[in-house]
Amino acid sequence: MDLAFLFLQKGEIGVNHDSVCELLRKVREENPLVHNITNTVVTNFTANGLLAIGASPVMASAPEEVADMAKISSSLVLNIGTLTAQTVESMILAGKSANEHNVPVIFDPVGAGATRFRTESAQKIMSEVNVSVIRGNAAEIANVVGEKWEIKGVDAGSIEGDVWSLAVTAAQKWNCIVVITGKEDIATDGSNTYVVANGHPLLTKVTGTGCLLTSVIGAFAGVEQDGLKASIAALTFYGVAAEKAAEKALEQGPGSFQIEFLNQLSFVSDKEIQQAGSFKKILDNQKEGDLF
Repeated sequence: MDLAFLFLQKGEIGVNHDSVCELLRKVREENPLVHNITNTVVTNFTANGLLAIGASPVMASAPEEVADMAKISSSLVLNIGTLTAQTVESMILAGKSANEHNVPVIFDPVGAGATRFRTESAQKIMSEVNVSVIRGNAAEIANVVGEKWEIKGVDAGSIEGDVWSLAVTAAQKWNCIVVITGKEDIATDGSNTYVVANGHPLLTKVTGTGCLLTSVIGAFAGVEQDGLKASIAALTFYGVAAEKAAEKALEQGPGSFQIEFLNQLSFVSDKEIQQAGSFKKILDNQKEGDLF
């Protein structure tokens, strides 16, 4: 499929480039407080990335305080990358508090499917917390929804099956926004589905870029009640920043890319989003092969 046919033109009904720029400005102006209960591998990178986009990160995971922190935050991000029983307890306490106070919850089921404990923990969180957005790769989402897709460690294994249908099915089952990231990203509420084509392969060479993306979605959800609109804007902005970073660091390697990526999360302009943002609403949730 030629993704050139999928790019949304300015002015088309739905999410457009102007709305992506508007939400980015709101994040930078309103400085949303994003409460992260995340994994120990990516805590520093996630905090720095949120600061770069203009959000305010807090990393509080003690069960004694998570409920209080969640209720005063703009959004709550739950990430099971380095999982313990106490972490699950904290996530559920924080999630229920967020639900009670109308704070959006964004969930990253890192590595779901790799072990029974990890899969069952992800499913437990989904059953006890009203999640606004779940973000993962296809294998993670499939394993949380109860389908068997291969996964190795916390990375997606070989992808077999209809990712498009998987995203829609999961969104309808959980009544939330589902974001499946990969070479192209899919975001759906079960009725309206978008594909986002921005990004760069170097994102896969730096630990924590997927986890940071989930928190960036949290920042956008902290300033926008429509979770699908927030997710598409975050995916587009994040992908454009990665493309700009790669232009400057491609010949130097992933270490330089990581630093430049943080720079571009701060620098990306409305003009660059207007020029490079690549996304499209798919009408009536048709499969890709049915469009042309």
